Amino acid sequence: MKDNYIENVRDQLAKRIDVEGDLLDLYTLLTLVKGSETTLQDVHDAWAVWRNKTNPEHKSIVAFEQLTPEVQELDREYAEAIRSICL
Repeated sequence: MKDNYIENVRDQLAKRIDVEGDLLDLYTLLTLVKGSETTLQDVHDAWAVWRNKTNPEHKSIVAFEQLTPEVQELDREYAEAIRSICL
């Protein structure tokens, strides 16, 4: 493990989910500030912030409640990975 607690959390997440760069940084922040209380909406909001920079016209940059249940479920694996990190 690295001495830097941010890198430790980031590395643990990277082993559980296939994201990198700025999105992984946002999910790392969610892990630190929300941890086991992270919701699907939290994950979507973090993703939307990232996607707004990379593709601001993306059709899923809408409020979480406006997404179909199927699209909302796409955030589950990320939320579960974030919640699984023990700080």
